[in-house]
Amino acid sequence: VAAQNCRKRKLNAILNLEEDVCYLQTQKESLKKEHSQCSKSISQIKQKLNNLYRDIFSRLRDDQGRPVNPRQYDIHCSSNGSVSIIPKHLVKSEQKQEQK
Repeated sequence: VAAQNCRKRKLNAILNLEEDVCYLQTQKESLKKEHSQCSKSISQIKQKLNNLYRDIFSRLRDDQGRPVNPRQYDIHCSSNGSVSIIPKHLVKSEQKQEQK
């Protein structure tokens, strides 16, 4: 009887583990799909941001009416909602100070 009970417990443990494996495989597939959707959304947002960035710089002009060079300037958005154009060398120095 003891051996029979032991085999029964072992079988129940195996069945429970198999159920856990099935559940985890389903959860894994669900998470893979979610990850794929998130990656796709991030790519789309990056593309839209790049398009917006290019559009903004195509319309910007300096004091003499010349187009602003996007390689030399960066768009900075502050926490209060204001947007400004800052030379890239200043942005890099600010980032270094923030890291310290």
